[in-house]
Amino acid sequence: MGNGTSIGRVRGLGAAHEGTHHWWHQRLTAGSNLLLMLWLIVSLIRLPALDYATMQAWLSSPLAAVPMILLVISVFYHLKIGLQVVIEDYERDARKIVLMTLLNFLAIAGAVFAIFSILKIALTATTGAAA
Repeated sequence: MGNGTSIGRVRGLGAAHEGTHHWWHQRLTAGSNLLLMLWLIVSLIRLPALDYATMQAWLSSPLAAVPMILLVISVFYHLKIGLQVVIEDYERDARKIVLMTLLNFLAIAGAVFAIFSILKIALTATTGAAA
């Protein structure tokens, strides 16, 4: 009744044990990416300018900073699970482990860097103090 048996396949316990999980998360993040990107585009169009001062003033609002952070999380998670499926399908053994490790590291590092940047801009005083 393990991974490769007929009863395992009937129960949905294929080799990865989580095909439906990835498929569902990929669809959820695609939907959230679409909604959040539409929000971002509309928000940017409504701004009077796209200079640093305007963007900082805009991002200092939780109504802008929080959706931006959610967008970053959603995009990087979508990227990670999409590339994970490709790696799982086409790579084997040690190379697969190395690529999965790199993927996880780069996805987390990219998301953390972007979130840090958003928070730095959002929480920096608008009095012109150097950061």
